[in-house]
Amino acid sequence: MRVLIIGAGLGGLTLLHGLRTAGVDAHVYERSPRHGGQPASYGIHLDADGLRALHNSLPDENFKQIDADAVTAPMIIRFRDPRHGILATVDKRFPEHATDPVTKRRAISRGKLREALLLGTDTTTEPITHWERTFDHYEQNSTGVRAYFTDGTHADGDLLVGADGSNSRVRRQRLPELQRHDLGITNIAGRTPLTRELAAVLPADLTDGGINNVVPAGKGWMFLSTWATGDPDNTDLSNGADRYIVWAWAAATPSYPADINDYDGNHLKSLVTDRVSTWSDPLRAIVAATDPAAVNTVPLRTMPQLPHWTPSTVTMLGDAIHNMTPMAGIGANTALRDADQLRQALSTDHRTLPAVERYENAMRQYANEALRLSTRNARNATLATTANRMAFRALLRIGSRLPILRNKMFGPTIR
Repeated sequence: MRVLIIGAGLGGLTLLHGLRTAGVDAHVYERSPRHGGQPASYGIHLDADGLRALHNSLPDENFKQIDADAVTAPMIIRFRDPRHGILATVDKRFPEHATDPVTKRRAISRGKLREALLLGTDTTTEPITHWERTFDHYEQNSTGVRAYFTDGTHADGDLLVGADGSNSRVRRQRLPELQRHDLGITNIAGRTPLTRELAAVLPADLTDGGINNVVPAGKGWMFLSTWATGDPDNTDLSNGADRYIVWAWAAATPSYPADINDYDGNHLKSLVTDRVSTWSDPLRAIVAATDPAAVNTVPLRTMPQLPHWTPSTVTMLGDAIHNMTPMAGIGANTALRDADQLRQALSTDHRTLPAVERYENAMRQYANEALRLSTRNARNATLATTANRMAFRALLRIGSRLPILRNKMFGPTIR
């Protein structure tokens, strides 16, 4: 079997390793050059699903590199009042995932994860990663599928896998009716080096790597998390900083000026500064310390629930088929899970269509669950009415004190 993978992202490279280890002749075709061309990233939290997929798919050397580059990340979620501190803390550090050498939660920059995935892909006699090859379209025939590239070349295989991101050309041809839709939510995101001066004025629960959700009484929502993963991609950390804080102000798009997407970093920072002007000193200090060049808008879009379709010699994984909002933090992990699921299907059944059907049936089930969770989190955080927001804050306060209510809301892990 020969598999053509379009896109050298995290899912595509993980699938490449998994298939070649299983004896499948797999190749990746990527439009960008080997060095550069990757977007800036705030980093990735690798959960048990993502880590298990990487461990199952990668050679030992690659997984060891990920383990060396990543740091342990506590699964602690806090809900904060913007003026008066913590409303509730949800501690999800389950023992098996806190100590297991494979599934213990880790944080890693996207660039470092990508470099670990690229280990071993440039040393074979026959190239298996083909750079600066932009996919144009495919044709299916009696023997498989042919991929055409914009440079006039083509490649033949038994299966074509679209791993080419949220604007996937493979999906556009394979399932043209399946399109992302706008949720009417926009994030203003920033990244702040955690200098010694800034760290000195922040409480420890803002810098321990947990996830902090700031829940104002009115509209809007802020997410914050500290990443202890060395220099982030495309960012110069100075003044002794070896960590950075990622933050995002999320709100309904109509609550912003109509031309918000035309704002530069200075105007975006000023807008967020105004909206948090009555918040506590530490929270305002994080926004104030952010370089405007690191502030940008992120309109939230998502794929709808995935319907059933008839399997063929073309399939997709990751953002190419189930692009979701960042509000559940599971998009990258779901893509890695796809790669492992497809590896398993193709390794156990060399008949292309039955293997693809097995993969797609499994993928649709967990991907739809992830899409529902991600969309629900985004809408609950930003589109709730003032009355709903006040009720949620009250439940957090009461739930942190009443065992029966807190167990119903979050399980037995809330403080």
